Amino acid sequence: MDLVVIGLGYVGLPLVREACRAGLRVGGYDRDERVISGLSAGTSHVDDVSDAEVAEMLAAGFTPSLSDEVLDGAGAVVICVPTPLSDEGGPDLTAVRGAAATIAAHLSGETLVVLESTTYPGTTDEVVRPILEESGLVAGVDFHLAFSPERIDPGNPVYGVRNTPKIVGGLTPACATAAAAFYGKFVERVVQAKGTREAEMAKLLENTYRHVNIALVNEMAVFCHELGIDLWDAIDCAATKPFGFQAFRPGPGVGGHCIPIDPNYLSYKVRSLGYPFRFVELAQEINDRMPRYVAERAQQLLNREGRALKDARVLLLGVTYKADIADQRESPARPVARRLARLGADLAFHDPYVTSWQVDGADVRSAGDDLAAALADADLTIVLADHAAYDPGLLTRNARLLFDTRGRTRAFAGAGAELL
Repeated sequence: MDLVVIGLGYVGLPLVREACRAGLRVGGYDRDERVISGLSAGTSHVDDVSDAEVAEMLAAGFTPSLSDEVLDGAGAVVICVPTPLSDEGGPDLTAVRGAAATIAAHLSGETLVVLESTTYPGTTDEVVRPILEESGLVAGVDFHLAFSPERIDPGNPVYGVRNTPKIVGGLTPACATAAAAFYGKFVERVVQAKGTREAEMAKLLENTYRHVNIALVNEMAVFCHELGIDLWDAIDCAATKPFGFQAFRPGPGVGGHCIPIDPNYLSYKVRSLGYPFRFVELAQEINDRMPRYVAERAQQLLNREGRALKDARVLLLGVTYKADIADQRESPARPVARRLARLGADLAFHDPYVTSWQVDGADVRSAGDDLAAALADADLTIVLADHAAYDPGLLTRNARLLFDTRGRTRAFAGAGAELL
């Protein structure tokens, strides 16, 4: 194989697709039997890769496998396994260590090994390298080693693997050159970092920047409500400045595979130096409390209408972490629902991308396909994900009481929608 991707999820599968399109012979290794059997049958489990595209990949020679023998003789191996938070607040590198050990058993001279899984600066050199060198080969001498941060934005119709600049940081200059040459076969622009640590830091910097700025507007949303200020309008006005400002907008919390997780890796590394990373920790605190604030606002809205939250029928619209995808990872809808349920609300949900939904192991009732009827039946409707399917006019006409945490109905706010 020209390339074997370890971990065929939201990061690995789009990478496989682009490599196949470039004419590379690609193999995939994953320990999840359902993933491998599904892909082998032409079925995708990832929003950004269609079944038709999987069929094209298979026709191009893509070989998904449960056996690590697919690694034998691979020219390049890319690690795309998950790195969830550990109990200590840092990255759980169990899957990364396992992938590196598997590669070491099949490593040969001139192989390029790239870690794409997000982690703290130093992981490639301090964790992955020693495991690979248990093969008896030396990184930077017998094989190439690099880090290249994934930049996948699920559901983004404009930017994907091919047209998003690819950062690569090599253990040595020769490693960086090899990694750049490899990605250059199917990525339009490759950017070389000074080293692996700089490439690892670049990823954390990108997401910490977003994390902190989202926390800023989330905190502003709380006090602007008290001051009677339309923060959404203020943001739109500020965004007309052609320099020095980037618009971020508030929401019910922060979800997804990056922003709620990745900045903690950097905070974890900084704490190992003996002091806190206060920006990140404060941003985490602010964003974590937004679901509670949403529940409090919901309770206030019902009280204003002379209705208690206990036993009130509350409809949650959109339970994915962002618009127009099925991805529920770290979705703020769950802590919102958890809080409302504890306060006694009778919950139902509607999401065009989710057929069944559980919170703490308990099923939440589906509102069915008739959205207009569900809106009319609910005492309170809360917009948690601004799916394009949610027509603002339909929501404002049919909802008895509407709390919009995403600004979906801003143009119709005069019709009675309450904005976050």
